[in-house]
Amino acid sequence: MATRVLIIDDEPQLRKLVRITLEAAGFEVRETDAGLPGVSETAFLKPDLVVLDLGLPDMDGQEVVRRIREWSDTPILVLSVRDDAHDKVGALEAGADDYVTKPFDGTELVARCHSLLRRRERRSESAVFESGLLHIDFATHEVRAAKVLLDLTQTEYALLRVLASNAGRVVTHAQILRQVWGPGAANQRQYLRVYIAALRRKLGAAAKIETVPGIGYRLASAK
Repeated sequence: MATRVLIIDDEPQLRKLVRITLEAAGFEVRETDAGLPGVSETAFLKPDLVVLDLGLPDMDGQEVVRRIREWSDTPILVLSVRDDAHDKVGALEAGADDYVTKPFDGTELVARCHSLLRRRERRSESAVFESGLLHIDFATHEVRAAKVLLDLTQTEYALLRVLASNAGRVVTHAQILRQVWGPGAANQRQYLRVYIAALRRKLGAAAKIETVPGIGYRLASAK
């Protein structure tokens, strides 16, 4: 059965371009032109992936993300002309999984879709994360880099778990701080910088934590 993608975008030409691009890659594509029907179609069709524009006629795309996230973990890829950090952070914090700006490269769009789908499969299949030389057992809390057991503090482990659970995806500063230190720490970025530096030292060459300026961090997936 083909992987089903729902496009939510009010621009007919853009929808047609995305449809052609994804269908050429083997996806089954459905589409709608506004936010509210997009939420309804997500519930009815249960697509494997949603490609969403932010500038919709009936509601902002971030609100669409929030509504879908109330009951679904379906991967959401935002495809928008908005390219400033504020919009990207807002979409990611609302629950989007990735963000691509228009105009887009078709090859990159397909690759991002495949990446989101692979990540969802890994989350559902295993309590163990493996990427290159990095191995994390979420059941035992053991972390190995190049087969060497690492001595991580509780906070370092919690931070790595958030990044690994979203490998290949940008996780915003506020998202990490809330999940690791609690809701009252959402603006305490100095905590994050210190622990990211410590975690990078301990992981060494086994994994790469990328800085996304002004937005957050991403644990790079092994190639």
